Amino acid sequence: MTRQRLPTVFLSHGSPTLALDAGETGQFWRELAAELPRPKAVLCASAHWMTTVPAVSRAEHPETIHDFYGFPEPMYAIHYDAPGAPALADRAAELIQRAGLPVAIDPGRGLDHGAWVPLRLMYPEGDMPVTQLAVQPERDAGWHVRLGEALAPLRDEGVLVLATGGATHNLRELRRDGGPVPDWARAFDDWLAAAVESGDRDALIDWERQAPHANRAHPSDEHFLPLFVALGAGGPAARGRRIHEGWSLGGLSMAAFEFAE
Repeated sequence: MTRQRLPTVFLSHGSPTLALDAGETGQFWRELAAELPRPKAVLCASAHWMTTVPAVSRAEHPETIHDFYGFPEPMYAIHYDAPGAPALADRAAELIQRAGLPVAIDPGRGLDHGAWVPLRLMYPEGDMPVTQLAVQPERDAGWHVRLGEALAPLRDEGVLVLATGGATHNLRELRRDGGPVPDWARAFDDWLAAAVESGDRDALIDWERQAPHANRAHPSDEHFLPLFVALGAGGPAARGRRIHEGWSLGGLSMAAFEFAE
Protein backbone atom coordinates (compact mmCIF):
# COMPACT_ATOMS: atom_id res chain seq x y z
CA MET A 1 0.00 0.00 0.00
CA THR A 2 1.31 3.45 -0.93
CA ARG A 3 1.13 5.95 1.90
CA GLN A 4 -0.74 9.11 0.98
CA ARG A 5 1.50 12.14 0.52
CA LEU A 6 1.03 14.57 3.38
CA PRO A 7 0.74 18.33 2.96
CA THR A 8 2.91 20.65 4.99
CA VAL A 9 1.24 22.95 7.50
CA PHE A 10 1.99 26.28 9.14
CA LEU A 11 0.10 27.17 12.32
CA SER A 12 0.05 30.46 14.18
CA HIS A 13 0.39 29.05 17.68
CA GLY A 14 -0.72 32.14 19.60
CA SER A 15 -0.44 32.47 23.36
CA PRO A 16 0.63 29.48 25.47
CA THR A 17 -2.69 29.83 27.33
CA LEU A 18 -4.40 28.05 24.45
CA ALA A 19 -3.32 24.97 26.39
CA LEU A 20 -5.90 25.96 29.04
CA ASP A 21 -8.52 27.70 26.88
CA ALA A 22 -8.31 26.32 23.37
CA GLY A 23 -11.13 28.38 21.87
CA GLU A 24 -11.84 28.37 18.14
CA THR A 25 -8.20 27.98 17.18
CA GLY A 26 -7.77 24.91 19.36
CA GLN A 27 -10.94 23.40 17.91
CA PHE A 28 -9.53 23.99 14.44
CA TRP A 29 -6.31 22.18 15.41
CA ARG A 30 -8.34 19.19 16.61
CA GLU A 31 -10.34 19.10 13.39
CA LEU A 32 -7.23 19.49 11.26
CA ALA A 33 -5.60 16.46 12.85
CA ALA A 34 -8.76 14.43 12.29
CA GLU A 35 -8.90 15.43 8.61
CA LEU A 36 -5.23 14.82 7.78
CA PRO A 37 -3.96 11.31 7.04
CA ARG A 38 -2.46 10.10 10.29
CA PRO A 39 1.32 10.56 10.06
CA LYS A 40 3.81 8.11 11.42
CA ALA A 41 5.75 11.01 12.98
CA VAL A 42 5.87 14.83 13.13
CA LEU A 43 8.80 17.12 12.40
CA CYS A 44 7.94 20.42 14.07
CA ALA A 45 9.76 23.59 13.02
CA SER A 46 9.13 25.94 15.94
CA ALA A 47 9.81 29.65 16.27
CA HIS A 48 10.94 28.99 19.83
CA TRP A 49 14.05 27.02 18.97
CA MET A 50 16.62 29.31 17.40
CA THR A 51 20.12 28.27 16.37
CA THR A 52 22.91 29.49 14.10
CA VAL A 53 22.74 26.39 11.86
CA PRO A 54 19.84 23.99 11.22
CA ALA A 55 19.41 21.60 14.12
CA VAL A 56 17.20 18.62 14.91
CA SER A 57 16.46 16.98 18.22
CA ARG A 58 17.30 13.33 18.74
CA ALA A 59 15.72 13.08 22.18
CA GLU A 60 14.04 9.72 22.76
CA HIS A 61 11.79 11.11 25.50
CA PRO A 62 11.55 14.89 24.93
CA GLU A 63 10.77 16.93 28.01
CA THR A 64 8.00 19.51 28.07
CA ILE A 65 9.73 22.89 28.06
CA HIS A 66 7.81 25.67 29.81
CA ASP A 67 9.56 28.50 28.00
CA PHE A 68 7.35 31.35 29.19
CA TYR A 69 7.10 33.55 32.26
CA GLY A 70 4.34 35.16 34.28
CA PHE A 71 1.56 32.83 33.19
CA PRO A 72 -1.06 31.09 35.39
CA GLU A 73 0.43 28.41 37.62
CA PRO A 74 -1.56 25.55 35.97
CA MET A 75 0.42 26.21 32.77
CA TYR A 76 3.58 24.95 34.43
CA ALA A 77 1.92 21.70 35.51
CA ILE A 78 1.09 20.67 31.94
CA HIS A 79 3.22 17.92 30.43
CA TYR A 80 3.01 16.41 26.97
CA ASP A 81 4.87 13.14 27.07
CA ALA A 82 4.97 12.20 23.39
CA PRO A 83 7.77 9.87 22.32
CA GLY A 84 10.71 11.29 20.44
CA ALA A 85 11.62 10.35 16.89
CA PRO A 86 15.40 9.84 16.77
CA ALA A 87 15.24 7.94 13.47
CA LEU A 88 13.37 10.87 11.93
CA ALA A 89 15.98 13.27 13.32
CA ASP A 90 18.70 11.22 11.63
CA ARG A 91 16.78 11.16 8.36
CA ALA A 92 16.15 14.91 8.47
CA ALA A 93 19.82 15.56 9.18
CA GLU A 94 20.78 13.36 6.23
CA LEU A 95 18.46 15.28 3.89
CA ILE A 96 19.72 18.64 5.11
CA GLN A 97 23.33 17.59 4.61
CA ARG A 98 22.52 16.20 1.17
CA ALA A 99 21.18 19.63 0.22
CA GLY A 100 24.55 21.17 1.04
CA LEU A 101 23.44 22.81 4.29
CA PRO A 102 25.13 22.46 7.68
CA VAL A 103 23.24 20.61 10.38
CA ALA A 104 23.57 19.85 14.08
CA ILE A 105 21.94 17.11 16.11
CA ASP A 106 20.90 17.92 19.66
CA PRO A 107 20.68 14.71 21.72
CA GLY A 108 18.30 16.06 24.35
CA ARG A 109 16.28 19.06 23.17
CA GLY A 110 12.69 18.83 24.42
CA LEU A 111 9.44 20.27 23.09
CA ASP A 112 8.93 24.00 23.52
CA HIS A 113 5.46 25.49 23.69
CA GLY A 114 5.47 26.23 19.97
CA ALA A 115 5.36 22.45 19.53
CA TRP A 116 3.56 20.97 22.51
CA VAL A 117 0.66 23.42 22.76
CA PRO A 118 -0.74 22.60 19.29
CA LEU A 119 0.37 18.96 19.35
CA ARG A 120 -1.36 18.34 22.65
CA LEU A 121 -4.64 19.35 21.02
CA MET A 122 -3.97 17.66 17.69
CA TYR A 123 -2.79 14.33 19.14
CA PRO A 124 -4.04 14.34 22.74
CA GLU A 125 -3.19 10.68 23.32
CA GLY A 126 0.47 11.67 23.35
CA ASP A 127 1.43 8.72 21.15
CA MET A 128 2.65 10.61 18.09
CA PRO A 129 6.47 10.51 17.74
CA VAL A 130 7.83 14.02 17.32
CA THR A 131 11.11 15.78 16.82
CA GLN A 132 11.88 19.47 16.49
CA LEU A 133 13.68 21.53 13.88
CA ALA A 134 15.27 24.87 14.75
CA VAL A 135 15.04 28.10 12.78
CA GLN A 136 17.93 30.47 12.14
CA PRO A 137 16.93 34.11 12.77
CA GLU A 138 20.25 35.31 11.37
CA ARG A 139 19.18 33.86 8.00
CA ASP A 140 16.44 35.09 5.67
CA ALA A 141 13.25 33.68 4.17
CA GLY A 142 15.07 32.25 1.15
CA TRP A 143 17.35 30.23 3.43
CA HIS A 144 14.35 28.71 5.19
CA VAL A 145 12.66 27.87 1.89
CA ARG A 146 15.84 26.01 0.95
CA LEU A 147 15.83 24.24 4.32
CA GLY A 148 12.22 23.21 3.73
CA GLU A 149 13.01 22.01 0.19
CA ALA A 150 15.64 19.69 1.63
CA LEU A 151 12.97 18.09 3.81
CA ALA A 152 10.34 17.68 1.08
CA PRO A 153 10.95 13.89 0.68
CA LEU A 154 9.60 13.37 4.20
CA ARG A 155 6.07 13.99 2.91
CA ASP A 156 6.27 10.70 1.01
CA GLU A 157 7.60 8.92 4.07
CA GLY A 158 4.59 9.48 6.30
CA VAL A 159 6.00 12.51 8.11
CA LEU A 160 3.99 15.65 8.82
CA VAL A 161 6.17 18.74 8.49
CA LEU A 162 4.44 21.08 10.93
CA ALA A 163 5.73 24.64 11.21
CA THR A 164 4.53 26.88 14.02
CA GLY A 165 5.00 30.57 14.64
CA GLY A 166 2.79 33.55 13.90
CA ALA A 167 1.34 35.18 10.79
CA THR A 168 1.73 38.42 12.74
CA HIS A 169 3.78 38.77 15.93
CA ASN A 170 4.14 42.19 17.50
CA LEU A 171 4.08 41.63 21.25
CA ARG A 172 4.49 45.33 21.99
CA GLU A 173 1.09 46.07 20.47
CA LEU A 174 -0.94 43.25 22.00
CA ARG A 175 -4.20 44.19 23.68
CA ARG A 176 -5.01 42.06 26.69
CA ASP A 177 -8.65 43.09 26.43
CA GLY A 178 -8.84 42.11 22.76
CA GLY A 179 -10.42 44.95 20.87
CA PRO A 180 -10.69 45.51 17.11
CA VAL A 181 -8.07 44.14 14.75
CA PRO A 182 -5.65 46.97 13.84
CA ASP A 183 -5.62 48.01 10.20
CA TRP A 184 -1.89 47.28 9.86
CA ALA A 185 -2.32 43.71 11.10
CA ARG A 186 -5.26 42.95 8.84
CA ALA A 187 -3.47 44.44 5.82
CA PHE A 188 -0.41 42.25 6.40
CA ASP A 189 -2.54 39.16 7.04
CA ASP A 190 -4.57 39.70 3.87
CA TRP A 191 -1.42 40.29 1.81
CA LEU A 192 0.07 37.08 3.17
CA ALA A 193 -3.01 35.02 2.33
CA ALA A 194 -3.17 36.46 -1.19
CA ALA A 195 0.54 35.82 -1.84
CA VAL A 196 0.31 32.25 -0.54
CA GLU A 197 -2.82 31.42 -2.52
CA SER A 198 -1.49 32.95 -5.75
CA GLY A 199 1.72 30.96 -5.44
CA ASP A 200 3.83 34.11 -5.57
CA ARG A 201 6.92 32.61 -3.97
CA ASP A 202 9.14 35.51 -5.02
CA ALA A 203 6.90 38.03 -3.26
CA LEU A 204 6.79 35.90 -0.14
CA ILE A 205 10.56 35.58 0.01
CA ASP A 206 10.80 39.37 -0.48
CA TRP A 207 8.13 39.98 2.18
CA GLU A 208 10.13 42.58 4.10
CA ARG A 209 9.95 44.93 1.12
CA GLN A 210 6.67 43.90 -0.50
CA ALA A 211 4.27 43.24 2.37
CA PRO A 212 2.39 46.19 3.89
CA HIS A 213 3.51 47.05 7.44
CA ALA A 214 6.06 44.23 7.38
CA ASN A 215 8.23 45.62 10.17
CA ARG A 216 5.22 46.32 12.33
CA ALA A 217 3.75 42.87 11.80
CA HIS A 218 7.13 41.29 12.60
CA PRO A 219 9.57 43.53 14.51
CA SER A 220 11.70 40.38 14.59
CA ASP A 221 11.16 37.56 12.14
CA GLU A 222 11.65 34.33 14.12
CA HIS A 223 7.88 33.71 14.27
CA PHE A 224 7.52 34.16 10.52
CA LEU A 225 10.45 32.01 9.40
CA PRO A 226 8.75 28.63 10.04
CA LEU A 227 6.20 29.49 7.34
CA PHE A 228 9.01 29.38 4.77
CA VAL A 229 10.07 25.93 5.95
CA ALA A 230 6.51 24.73 5.30
CA LEU A 231 6.48 26.51 1.93
CA GLY A 232 9.73 24.86 0.80
CA ALA A 233 8.82 21.42 2.14
CA GLY A 234 5.56 21.55 0.20
CA GLY A 235 7.53 20.94 -3.00
CA PRO A 236 8.30 23.04 -6.07
CA ALA A 237 4.79 22.76 -7.48
CA ALA A 238 3.00 23.23 -4.17
CA ARG A 239 0.09 25.60 -3.94
CA GLY A 240 -0.85 27.08 -0.62
CA ARG A 241 -4.17 27.97 0.91
CA ARG A 242 -5.28 29.59 4.12
CA ILE A 243 -7.12 26.95 6.12
CA HIS A 244 -7.90 29.01 9.21
CA GLU A 245 -8.17 32.66 10.11
CA GLY A 246 -8.83 34.42 13.38
CA TRP A 247 -7.43 36.96 15.80
CA SER A 248 -6.29 37.06 19.39
CA LEU A 249 -5.25 39.88 21.71
CA GLY A 250 -6.01 42.51 19.10
CA GLY A 251 -3.47 42.15 16.31
CA LEU A 252 -2.17 38.59 16.83
CA SER A 253 -3.19 36.62 13.73
CA MET A 254 -4.10 32.97 14.25
CA ALA A 255 -3.94 32.17 10.52
CA ALA A 256 -2.95 28.70 9.34
CA PHE A 257 -1.76 27.63 5.90
CA GLU A 258 -1.44 24.32 4.07
CA PHE A 259 0.92 23.59 1.18
CA ALA A 260 0.34 20.65 -1.13
CA GLU A 261 1.12 19.59 -4.68
